[in-house]
Amino acid sequence: MDTASGEAMPDELNPRHLGRRLLELAAIVGVVVALLLVGPGLGSLRSRLKDASGGWLAAAVGLELLSALSYVVVFRAVFCPRMTWRLSYQIGMSEQAANSLLPAGGAGGLALGAWALRRGGMSAEHIGRRTVAFFLLTSLANVATLILFAAAFAVGILEGDTAPGLTYGFAAAGVVATAVTLTLPVLVAHADAPASGAASSGRIRTAAREIRDAIGNGVRDAVALLRQRSIGVLAGSIGYMAFDIAVLGVCFRAFGAAPSLGVLVVAYLIGQLGGLLPLPGGIGGIEGGLIGAFVLYHTPLAATTVAVLAYRAFALWIPALLGSVAFVQLRGTLRRRAEPALMCQPLADPIEPVHARAVAG
Repeated sequence: MDTASGEAMPDELNPRHLGRRLLELAAIVGVVVALLLVGPGLGSLRSRLKDASGGWLAAAVGLELLSALSYVVVFRAVFCPRMTWRLSYQIGMSEQAANSLLPAGGAGGLALGAWALRRGGMSAEHIGRRTVAFFLLTSLANVATLILFAAAFAVGILEGDTAPGLTYGFAAAGVVATAVTLTLPVLVAHADAPASGAASSGRIRTAAREIRDAIGNGVRDAVALLRQRSIGVLAGSIGYMAFDIAVLGVCFRAFGAAPSLGVLVVAYLIGQLGGLLPLPGGIGGIEGGLIGAFVLYHTPLAATTVAVLAYRAFALWIPALLGSVAFVQLRGTLRRRAEPALMCQPLADPIEPVHARAVAG
C-alpha cells in the first residue's frame, strides 16, 4: 500500500508563501483602516467606528472561534470519526488558514487537507471521495437555510423582505443546484471516457475515471452521512455557518444597526457568493457581495459597511492566526508520527446505506 509518507508539499502551501500572504493581508487591512481614518467623505463611517460597542465586538470574537471549531467538528465527522481531536484540529484549522490566505476561492484549504491526509497515510481514493462529500455537506447547510428562509418569507412567518425577486431567485437556484447534485452519481456513471489516440490517453482516461468516481462516491457518501444523522456532520456544518452569521449580526449590533433575522441570514448567504472569486481570503469579493446584498435589502449603507468590514476582520484574522499556528503543529506531528491517519484506512470502503443495514439486521 502506498502510504505517501514522502508526499511532497504543494508549493503554494510552503510556509514562506503563507507567511508572505499574512503580510499581504496585514498590508491590505492597514490600507483599509487608513482610508477609514483619514479618507474624505467618510465622516459617518468614522462616527460609527468611534461609537462601537466593545461588548458586542468581544462577543464576535467568541462566535468566530465557535464557527472555526465547528469546521473542525464536521471535518473529523466526514473524513474519519476515529481520528484524534488533536490531529483533526491541526488539519481543520490549517485548512481555514489556507482559505483565508490563498487566492483559490476556498480550494486552498481543501488542497492543504488533502496533502496532510495523504502525508498521514490515507488513501487518495478516500480523500477524493470525502473531499467531495465535505464540500457538499458544508455547502448544503447554506443552500438549505436559504431555501428555508425564503419559504418563511413566502408564507409570512418572516417579514421585511424588500427584495423578493432576489430572495426567491437565489432560493430557486438552490433547489435546482441541489437536484442536479443528487443526480450526479447517475450522470457521471454514464459519462463517456475521453477518446483515445494521444500518447497520454491512458493517463487521461485514468484521471477522468478517478474524478468521476470521486464525484459519484462523494455524493453518495454525503447522502449516507445525512441519512445516518451524524451528530458531527449536522452540528459541525450548521454551526460553522450559524456562528459565522451570528458574528455578522453582533457586528451590526456593535455599530448600532440591527437588520431583521430574515434579512441578516438571506443577505449573508447571497453575499457570501462573492467569495467564489479567486481572491486571497475572498478579500474584496465577499465584502462587495455582502454590502451589495444588504443595501438591496434596504439596510443603511454606512452601518452595513462598518459592520461588514468588522465581520471580515474577525472572519479572516482569527482563522488565519490560529490556523497558522496549527499548521506549524501539523508539520511537527507529521514529522514525528509515522502515518497518523492510517487509523482511518478501513473507511476507504463506501458507507453502507442505512436501509441496507436495516435489512441485514
